[in-house]
Amino acid sequence: MAAKKAKRPFAALKDLAAKAGRWLGLAATPEPVKHTQVVAFDRFDEMTWTDVYRQARALRELADDLADRHSYTTDLLRDLWTGAYKAAPQLHDLADMDSSRAVNHQVVSSLTESPAWKELRRNTVGDPYVSAMAVLAQGCTLRNMLEQTREAQKEAEEAQKAQRQAAQAAQQVQQAMEAAAAAADPDGQVPGDAEAQVAAAVAAAEAADQAAAEADADAQLALVKASPGIRTAARAAAEQAADKVREDAELMAAWGVEPERLQRMSFAERADLARRLSGSRLAAYAQLIGRFRAMAAGERARRVEHTTGELVGVTVGEDLARLVPSELAALAVPALRADFAVRLAEGRLMVYESRDEEETGQGAIIALVDCSGSMTRRIDGSMALETGDVTREAWAKALSLALLDQARASGRDFVGILFSSKDQQQAFHFPKGRADLVDVLEFAEHFFSGLTDFQKPLGQAGDILADQYNADGSRRADIVLITDGSARVADEWMEQWRQRRDLLGFRVFGVSIAQRPTKVLEELCDNLRQVSDLLDLDVTRDMFRTI
Repeated sequence: MAAKKAKRPFAALKDLAAKAGRWLGLAATPEPVKHTQVVAFDRFDEMTWTDVYRQARALRELADDLADRHSYTTDLLRDLWTGAYKAAPQLHDLADMDSSRAVNHQVVSSLTESPAWKELRRNTVGDPYVSAMAVLAQGCTLRNMLEQTREAQKEAEEAQKAQRQAAQAAQQVQQAMEAAAAAADPDGQVPGDAEAQVAAAVAAAEAADQAAAEADADAQLALVKASPGIRTAARAAAEQAADKVREDAELMAAWGVEPERLQRMSFAERADLARRLSGSRLAAYAQLIGRFRAMAAGERARRVEHTTGELVGVTVGEDLARLVPSELAALAVPALRADFAVRLAEGRLMVYESRDEEETGQGAIIALVDCSGSMTRRIDGSMALETGDVTREAWAKALSLALLDQARASGRDFVGILFSSKDQQQAFHFPKGRADLVDVLEFAEHFFSGLTDFQKPLGQAGDILADQYNADGSRRADIVLITDGSARVADEWMEQWRQRRDLLGFRVFGVSIAQRPTKVLEELCDNLRQVSDLLDLDVTRDMFRTI
């Protein structure tokens, strides 16, 4: 009897499915969507960022520069901007992030946990431009920070690659099982070659899964090692950005640029304005300008609060119209009348004290600013070597800008006249104190660096007031002469000056910087003061209650 032919080995389909079940489930279940942005954003945030990124060339250049050595840097810059811009930014959990963005998550979370971040956001929330400037201010520190994370980023990308390979291996198990099912007989038996393909796919999936787990562990370890350096660098970046944003805000406020006006500007206009302000002659003196303006505003408020004739206390005197009630009561007592008469004769009656400020002006306010070479020096006469050294010019122009505010607040015309040598004068006219910022900057930045002449600028101021008087009869203007020098004036000119001052009724305030007022200044001015400390504004405080 012939020998029976050997049967081809078969395996049960259900047994293969049990062995491959884990990867079949992975292949059948869609991968959860992982976030590539650390900070959650909505459609409005996305539109705003797209517009800012389009307009901000500096942002694009920073992204390109960082991208030369690092991955996903545009995503990182967007996260930093969104975190600064949104009112209540929310960070995704690290477990929900795409593994390639783990470093970005660590950088952003470290920044937002920094104490300086809260200070930074006082100026950035809701302002796309300032938020972009905050990101740019962190540029150098970001470069250093990303250098420290190169190994962690490399391991993160390796982990992502391993995860993709594990997913592909799981898909191959699925495909092998589908082929085995197609080859199975009606009893569910699978041919040996199909079984072998499933076994090979399962083995590959197990290896890929193990490799992914090891790569993920390596990535986490690398990130843990980099974290202390990231946190240190993040604190420095946040502090740097906060300082920059605060300085810019102070600079804008010092120049009187209202937030509402900034909001109406395009990104390019604001960037150009910031560059011009930070590059002006007085950029380093924003704090001084701001102090002058704040002091002037305070004195204006005080002048309104304590108006002429307001009763502010009790003193001694002889004004019967201001007797306190107790003195009036004494007149009703015959025995006290003799004492009352004696004290009246001696001016020792108790009377109410009233505030009698000088009559305020109504004509133009004219600031004459000495722009001779010596005005570039400090108060002690030495050259200003450091950026933060306060010069005589800076002090004089800061005072002038406060006077411009004074004119605007009272609806008076303002004229700033810069002068130096006999043929060096330039006048800037601001009707009702209203000025275009470009013109204000030109006034503040212009400088002659010549000698000192008083006759020409004072004569020009007198001509301006005469024209105003002839046009509308305005009198009681105020001229403020700010100088550190001395100059001769002709006797004939001085006599004409006195006559013109009496005719037009203007007052002349003199401010002598770093030296005792000369006899010429004393004759020219009605009110004269000396400045011996450029950080002390009190010498001009009463001027803002009078002008």
